[in-house]
Amino acid sequence: MKKIILIIGVVLVLFIIVLYWSLNSTPENFKTSTVVNLDTIDSINFKDYDSLTIAASTLYKANDLKKLMQGEHYRDAWSTPIKVKVAFLDTLLGGLTVIEEGGGNQTKSLKLEDSIGNKYTLRSVNKTPAPLVPEFAKTLGLENIIVDGISAQHPYAATVVASLAEAAHVQHTAPKLYFIPKQDALKDYNDTYGNKLFLFEHETESSTNWTSIKNVTEIVETDDLQLLKLERGKTLKIDEHALVRARLFDLVIGDWDRHAKQWGWIIKEEQNGQVAIPLPADRDNAFFNISGIIPSILANKNVTPEMRPFDKDIDYMPGLIHDFDVYFLKSTEEAVFIEEAQQLQHLLTDSVIENALRLWPSQLYDLDGKTIENKLKSRRDELLIYAKAFKRILNEKEYPSKPLKGSEDLELNGHYLKCFECY
Repeated sequence: MKKIILIIGVVLVLFIIVLYWSLNSTPENFKTSTVVNLDTIDSINFKDYDSLTIAASTLYKANDLKKLMQGEHYRDAWSTPIKVKVAFLDTLLGGLTVIEEGGGNQTKSLKLEDSIGNKYTLRSVNKTPAPLVPEFAKTLGLENIIVDGISAQHPYAATVVASLAEAAHVQHTAPKLYFIPKQDALKDYNDTYGNKLFLFEHETESSTNWTSIKNVTEIVETDDLQLLKLERGKTLKIDEHALVRARLFDLVIGDWDRHAKQWGWIIKEEQNGQVAIPLPADRDNAFFNISGIIPSILANKNVTPEMRPFDKDIDYMPGLIHDFDVYFLKSTEEAVFIEEAQQLQHLLTDSVIENALRLWPSQLYDLDGKTIENKLKSRRDELLIYAKAFKRILNEKEYPSKPLKGSEDLELNGHYLKCFECY
């Protein structure tokens, strides 16, 4: 018995030594995009360039030990230089004005507006997950576990997902990649946002209609949709088919982070009321590729059930179904799930998937394109099974007893908390 305890102790000590060795192989906690083949970035007149060759970040470069302990992930995609357009806000789309700063725990963002009131967002490709690092991790020197975890996200997934969504008849925010130099139009945000890589996309709230859908009165976020429901009652409904299709599409692309704040709603006027059409946003976690000893422990279904890896199949469906789904879809018939799964299987053809991934430049596609393609096709092929499992688990779940994320400040209680159609 003493020998066993001794062996376990030695193994544990060795594991801790190797862990800290891996963590300390990356001394930095943040690094912005790197412009290739140019002098010091602050000395460049970017008006002389319409595009640049840029690597999103070299922060996630790793030796073999770090890859073993913390995963292969998309490290090479982050550090591979690609050609990116340069944009100035005073000329982009006829001129854009900064409204306010936004963003979540990881992403820096600026909200912008054009001359006719259309709203847009600049979302940083580089992430700053420092707010997510708990104090005990900082004290123990373990913050690199969180910081390095960003490498499981593909920096350029959003543009491919938008192409797939277009083919699947799922709404999207039309993200485009730009390098934003320091410029007067950034005003007080110049130091924070200048000389960085961004996704430029439509906002999920707008008083104008930038979509191709007719008779749209406004675009709102989920908390405002709930307020509209309180006001309009049964005359306001959601497009259940569109939401089921969007959620099944999430399963295909492996986007596990789909809480209520990740959605906008396009309000369309109809003869007998209004219908709210879902508008998914924030595709940071599409194609989420988690591996390595430490991430695999943290992403175990018994530890973090919602953080499911993007593999050829879904390993734990209950982790992917949120209060959001129960709130909006618990009463939806299984036939809707089956119909939308079959429709997606028809729309997401092999050529659609292949062409979407070919939107990446060859140096990116050659790294991960074929692997992602095979996973997408496998998940599409199994989608009918996943759709039935999704509905079965929905039926088993209780209605929410607390507000959806982002709706905590709303004065909702009783059946108003339970479901959208309980109003």
